[in-house]
Amino acid sequence: MEFKPPAKLNRRQFLLTSALTGGGIVAQNLLSQSTVFGKAPAIITSEKMRPSIPYGVACGDISDDSIIIWSKSDRPARMIVEYSTHESFRRVQRVFGPEALEDSDFTARLNLNNLPPGQQIFYRVTFQNLAERNIYSAPFTGTFRTPSKYKKDIFFAWGGDTAGQGWGINPDFGGMKIYETMRKMNPDFFIHSGDNIYADGPIPSQVTLDDGKIWNNITTPEKSKVAETLAEFRGNYKYNLMDENIKRFNAEVPILSQWDDHETRNNWYPGQIIINDDRYTVKDVSLLAQRARQAFLEYMPIQLKGDQTDNTKIYRSFCYGPLLEIFMLDERTYRGPNTTNRQTEQSKDTDFLGSKQLRWLKRQLQQSKATWKVIASDMPLGLLVPDGSTNFEAWANGDGPALGRELELADLLRFIKRNFIKNVVWLTADVHYAAAHYYDPAKAQFTDFKPFWEFVAGPLNAGTFGPNKLDNTFGPQVKFLSIPPDMKANRPPSEGLQFFGTVKINSYTTVMTVALHNLNGDTLYSIDLPPEK
Repeated sequence: MEFKPPAKLNRRQFLLTSALTGGGIVAQNLLSQSTVFGKAPAIITSEKMRPSIPYGVACGDISDDSIIIWSKSDRPARMIVEYSTHESFRRVQRVFGPEALEDSDFTARLNLNNLPPGQQIFYRVTFQNLAERNIYSAPFTGTFRTPSKYKKDIFFAWGGDTAGQGWGINPDFGGMKIYETMRKMNPDFFIHSGDNIYADGPIPSQVTLDDGKIWNNITTPEKSKVAETLAEFRGNYKYNLMDENIKRFNAEVPILSQWDDHETRNNWYPGQIIINDDRYTVKDVSLLAQRARQAFLEYMPIQLKGDQTDNTKIYRSFCYGPLLEIFMLDERTYRGPNTTNRQTEQSKDTDFLGSKQLRWLKRQLQQSKATWKVIASDMPLGLLVPDGSTNFEAWANGDGPALGRELELADLLRFIKRNFIKNVVWLTADVHYAAAHYYDPAKAQFTDFKPFWEFVAGPLNAGTFGPNKLDNTFGPQVKFLSIPPDMKANRPPSEGLQFFGTVKINSYTTVMTVALHNLNGDTLYSIDLPPEK
C-alpha cells in the first residue's frame, strides 16, 4: 500500500513548524527522537557557537528514487539530513552530508537515494559546528513527494524571471507572493525556466509608480550594483532567499532549475566583450559567466557531477514515474554569438544548443519510455527576441525559411517526426508574459515536423513586457495571450500581470491539462491534450 500524505491541516502545522525552527526557535523534541542510527545529536545552548541556517532549505532534481537536499550554514559546519515518512519523524533515517565550507559560501547539498516510491517524505537539516562538534544548529524542516512507480496523477508548475527590472522584495506588497500562490496549489515539483536572478539588474530602495505611489524594495549592497565578483553573484541568490514566500516554497516544492541570460548579464553569449556599458569594470563576459555559473550551482538544489562544479552539465533529464520525463535544456553555455541569425548553413555561429547537447537530447527523446515528454526551454521557439537593432537573442530571426539558429531547431523537429517520437510538449519563459502557441506545419515555411504545443509563462516577480512578434518559419498560431497587445512596458507586480503555468497528467486517461494562471492563481487559459497512441 502506498503511503498517503497527511491531511491539509496537519501539513500546514508541519510547515509552521518548519518556519519556526528555521527562524531560530529550537524544537528540542524534534532532535530527541530515536533513529535507526541511534539517538539524534543533543542540542547545546551555547548560542554564540551554534551554526544557523539563514536561508532555509530546498530540494530539487527529483527523479524516480532520489532528490537533492540543499541548505546553507553561516559558518564551517557539517550538513546532517534526517528524513522519515512520518511528520512526527518516527523511524527517522539520518545521513551525514558534506562539510559546508567557505569556498562554497557555506552551502551544502546531499543526494538522498533509494527513496520509497509514492511517499510524502519529511526531512530536516541540521548543521554540526566543525570547531565544536557537540554543538548543532536548530533544525530546519521541509517536505516533498516521491514519484510513484505506478501510474498516478502528476501536477507540477513552471515559470521564470524573478526579481527583474528593479522589482524586488516589497514588504508592503507581501514580498514575492506569486511563490505563495504556487505553493498553495501543492505541486509535485516546479520548473524554474531561467532568470532565477537578475545579476545585471540592481534593486533600488524605491520606485515611483505611474500613479505616484511608491514601491519600496528591501535592498542589500550586492543588489545595489551589477554583479561582477563572485560575492556579488552569490549575493543575488541570497537576496531572493530573504523573501519568506520563496523560503516556504523551497521547503515544500522540489525545484528543477535551468539558467538563462540574467544569471550573468542580459543577452550574453560566450566570448562576448562588453562595450558601451560603464557599469561594468569587468568587460570579459566569459569571466563573468564563470563566476555566475559557480554561484548558480552553489545556490540551486542541483546534483553536482564530479569534484568541481565546472563539470556539472546544466542540461539533464528526469523521469517522474511512467507518465512523464522532463528534458532540461541549457541554451547559454554552448551558443554562438548573437547575430542577424540569417546563415544558410549550420556552423559554430548558428549553435544554440550545440552539437553535443543536441545529440544528447535526440538520444534521450528516442530512448524515453514516458507517455509525455516535456522539453523545458528557457527561451521560446517562435517569438522574436531582439538583441539590439539587427541581432537576435533566441532561435527566431523573422519570417521565411529556416535560417541561422533555426536550422538546429529544424533538425531536431525533423528528427522527432521521423523517429515517431510522440507527445512532445515545450514549456518556456523569458518574455515576461504568458501565452499558448500551436505550431502547425500546414501554415509553416519549414514543414517537415509534427504539430506541437509551446506554452510560455512568467514573470514571477519582475516587470511585465510584450507581446513579442511571432516568426512564421514553423507556423506558430497564438491560442492565448495574457496581456493586451498595446500594454505599456515594464508593468510592476502590483498590477497583477504576473503569470505561471501548471501541468496535470491524469493517471487514468493520461490526458495532459496545461493551464496558465495569474498572480492570484486564477486560471486564465486551460487546454486538454490527449496523448497520441
